[in-house]
Amino acid sequence: MIEFILYVADQSRSKTFYANVLQQTPTLDVPGMTEFDLSETCKLGLMPENGIAKILGEHLPHPASGNGIPRCELYLFKENAAEVCERAVKNGGKMISTVQPRDWGHTVGYVTDPDGHVLALAEKY
Repeated sequence: MIEFILYVADQSRSKTFYANVLQQTPTLDVPGMTEFDLSETCKLGLMPENGIAKILGEHLPHPASGNGIPRCELYLFKENAAEVCERAVKNGGKMISTVQPRDWGHTVGYVTDPDGHVLALAEKY
């Protein structure tokens, strides 16, 4: 099993955003962690910044100091990527680049979630 965990400012807000964008209910939703199954072997986790900051301690900067700085992207294949991008924007995301054919063989749109994490929503063409 693989799990990608995003550090978020507001777990409830992020849970609502991803539930609406992915059109699914979290498989785990407890204080300190929300999880969505992206496939049988991959999960997306949402962990509050203040919670992980306690674990990281003085070894690394507080995650809030990096909000909105693009360092990676979550690349998701979704049917009707344009519709998923629209749902993301309607739920507090920001459009970065509209859905369009890319030279690597995918049709992809780029949005951010409410914390500034980059989501690439793709379809193969």
